[in-house]
Amino acid sequence: MLQDRTKGEVWVFAEQEEGKLSDVPRELLGKGRELATKLGVRLGAVLIGGTGVGAKLAPALFEAGADVVHYIEDPALEVFRGKPYRHAFVELIKECSPQIVIFGATHMGRDLAPAVASALRCGLTADCTDLQIGDYTDKKCTGDNGEPKVVNNVLLQIRPAFGGNIIATIVNPYNWPQMATVREGVMKPLPPEPGRTGELVKHDSHLEGVEIPVEVLEIVRRVSTVNLKGSRIIVCGGAGVGSKENFKLLHDLANALGGAVGGSRAAVDLGYCEHERQIGQTGVTVRPALMISCGVSGAVQHLAGMQDSAKIIAINTDKDAPIFKVAHYGIVGDLNVVIPKLIKAIKA
Repeated sequence: MLQDRTKGEVWVFAEQEEGKLSDVPRELLGKGRELATKLGVRLGAVLIGGTGVGAKLAPALFEAGADVVHYIEDPALEVFRGKPYRHAFVELIKECSPQIVIFGATHMGRDLAPAVASALRCGLTADCTDLQIGDYTDKKCTGDNGEPKVVNNVLLQIRPAFGGNIIATIVNPYNWPQMATVREGVMKPLPPEPGRTGELVKHDSHLEGVEIPVEVLEIVRRVSTVNLKGSRIIVCGGAGVGSKENFKLLHDLANALGGAVGGSRAAVDLGYCEHERQIGQTGVTVRPALMISCGVSGAVQHLAGMQDSAKIIAINTDKDAPIFKVAHYGIVGDLNVVIPKLIKAIKA
């Protein structure tokens, strides 16, 4: 999609369910603000939902950094369904021509973003961990002077590749909008500005005559009992914990500290803890005030999800474990000996 690249807005999909925003739009607006300022354009949030969603949720989006909120209301959009959401979003992009559109890498974002990108025949990079603005040199395309063509101010979409062993930078210099999904928890929201306002723009859903093949009869939700992203103290276990029974020690330590228990992918795959506790590239990204890693070797994929913790204490029997390279304090020893001593000292 071609457009005036000096004017197209930066957009964030403001995911909501039942009239409630998740934390993801606030995280994305923090990064979106940085990108929009760099480009000298407005930062927009896109709200899609049932009647009244615009007036209800727009104030929170303005306070989180949005300059303009584009919203679409229709009874058919009350709950998320792929086809009507895709159709409404595609028509909105055609109408407004944003240059960048960012989605959260949530269940909804991973469903909607590829469908929108496919309909518009533009690129999409999934599960980004960083986004920047930079210039791209196209060595396959030369100008009149014979020099490679340089495309200014493109979105650099950065994500781990090959199992996290390398960091890839992906660009989409020609077929716009530039689209990406961003992993939850990796972007920092801006401090809210109470009372901040912006422009609220209503758009048509364009759903008249569109056949919607799915009917939602009932929504059943299972409330998660784990809130790693909101925990200031996390005790995380890896394959070195040894067994599901040994994980009880981690729960005892977390209870003594008033924290939560997480696990590496290896621990989850071995059945030591639930998937919702997984920290890392394929789990959640956390930034607690204190992270205590027990029996965690420190694979790149795991470090990607916890290395921004304010303080990291590592407990491992292997003094050469990679986790010690990022830890502020290291304890070389058997966690079955070390953790009971820690608990005893804390309770004392």
